[in-house]
Amino acid sequence: MIHPTTVISPQAEVDSTCEIGPYCIIGENVRLGKGCHLISHVSIQGPTTIGIENRFHPFCSIGGRTQDLKYTQEPTYLEIGDRNEFRECCTVNRGTAPGEKTIIGSDNDLLAYSHVAHNCVVGNHCIFSNNGTIGGHVVMQDYAVIGGLSAVHQFCRIGQHAMIGGCSKIVQDVPPYLIADGNPAEIRSINNVGLQRRGFTEDEIARLKKALRLLKQASLNTTQACLKIQDSLGKCDKIQRLLDFIQSSERGIIR
Repeated sequence: MIHPTTVISPQAEVDSTCEIGPYCIIGENVRLGKGCHLISHVSIQGPTTIGIENRFHPFCSIGGRTQDLKYTQEPTYLEIGDRNEFRECCTVNRGTAPGEKTIIGSDNDLLAYSHVAHNCVVGNHCIFSNNGTIGGHVVMQDYAVIGGLSAVHQFCRIGQHAMIGGCSKIVQDVPPYLIADGNPAEIRSINNVGLQRRGFTEDEIARLKKALRLLKQASLNTTQACLKIQDSLGKCDKIQRLLDFIQSSERGIIR
């Protein structure tokens, strides 16, 4: 199950069920869970902990040191959940300051050349299309999608079930359930197809459409729009989650 050309540090822990192809490098303080598959030419550096049944395609670089220039060789970490797919040439960096982590959840799909920078937190069931890039400290919630060749500025948040169109520039938070597109990006609509696929009811989708119309109303600032949404549509957990996200934003939201 381990190709003879692979180099594994004596300080690494590799489960016996892992399949590791030719020319892979597994550094010290790396832990690989059950059923992981490194196809070939994969580099994993530590400290990195990886769950079960993750698949890494050729030329992935996982757990490398942060690109943040403040880094001074202190121990930082990367944690990856289960059943993620890392396509060709993906890069995922560890945290920056002592003890800090980059965290990736489970069941995510990171396509070729996508990048997860230091201190990011990626939830579950997210998709990074080819060349999708998130800067340091970005939070990407469950079921979010980043289109190809799109970049997210550091410290931004991408809400759950949100979608970012291809070739987009994201410099503020993208609220849950919505589609952001453009350079610079604007909110275009709710993620109607995605929400239907996730089992949202017609009533929930209709309420979110009304909430978006209020958010896009030029005569209202964000605070005023949130108050109107709360007054007219607030008796819905999806609406409340949208409002909580907006009201907790530190960078402001894309509108």
